[in-house]
Amino acid sequence: MKKNWFSFLKEIIYTVALAFILAMVLRVFVVEARMVPTESMVPTIQVQDRLIVNKFIYHFRTPQRGEIVVFRPPEELHSKHDFVKRVIALPGDKVEIKKQQVYINDQPLEESYLYEPLNYDFGPVIVPPGSLLVLGDNRNCSFDSHLWNTWLTEDRVIGKAFAIYWPANRADLLK
Repeated sequence: MKKNWFSFLKEIIYTVALAFILAMVLRVFVVEARMVPTESMVPTIQVQDRLIVNKFIYHFRTPQRGEIVVFRPPEELHSKHDFVKRVIALPGDKVEIKKQQVYINDQPLEESYLYEPLNYDFGPVIVPPGSLLVLGDNRNCSFDSHLWNTWLTEDRVIGKAFAIYWPANRADLLK
């Protein structure tokens, strides 16, 4: 009887340890949950929304225009918190914001996700190699590339936000 109990307990400990190790490997290398503390991505992402971030995708390709990314902010910003923003411009792109419109390489960018019309001008600037220009969807209330006076380098990108999982009534894939 004691042997069966010991064997059962050993199996439970082994199973829990294995589950913990697998969960940690997944969290470190594949997916991670994040909470959004600010309104910089409204209306796409609300304050306190929980996101699932794909940390694996950018090992195989670079971020694409329009994707929502989680990243460590440039060191010059002295922030210990990660940011969530939308990729607007890629290396080599010319970016200008004027008359409430973003222009990429002198072409207006179609942005159906914006919270309100832009109330500032920016650029023109050329995005350097290995860098990105990121902006919040709530542009007028977002601390993003247009204010930083530095560039977000691709090596600081943690992953692509691809789904809201909480609150349950907002659970959806991000477009």
